Amino acid sequence: MKMWLPMIGMTALPNIGGLFTGLITRREVETWYPTLKKPSWRPPNSAFPVVWTCLYTGMGYGSYLIWKELGGFTEDALVPLGLYGLQLALNWAWTPIFFGAHKLKWALVEIVFLTGTVGATMVSWYPISRTASLLLAPYLSWLCLATALSYCIWRDNPEKKEE
Repeated sequence: MKMWLPMIGMTALPNIGGLFTGLITRREVETWYPTLKKPSWRPPNSAFPVVWTCLYTGMGYGSYLIWKELGGFTEDALVPLGLYGLQLALNWAWTPIFFGAHKLKWALVEIVFLTGTVGATMVSWYPISRTASLLLAPYLSWLCLATALSYCIWRDNPEKKEE
């Protein structure tokens, strides 16, 4: 049973953060988000929870593979798991910026940094575990779509100047 605990914990961790950020999103998707101009190609709202659950599970399991391959939280794990932790923190920060604070420009800047950090995480993971690195590929692809969506929403919904 002890062998399964790290795998379950590390796989579940991103989903737990996703549940908390989902609480912010759920309220705003019904009130504020419908008032925004959005591109016609955006995915339907119902797709987001399903997609994020799959992406969070894949990235979490990937982090477990890296952790296991490097023998836990060792000195060798500092960069690959540090980048993973950074991208996870950036991931969780995007929702409060976009949906909570309604700061479209800062959400766009943040998601660009997030996408770059995921790319760096993939590069750092590849020599350790090709499988773990490839588990992040759908996530990186989704982030490219989400970045384009964030850009279009920012472009088409100018922020009102406070007087």
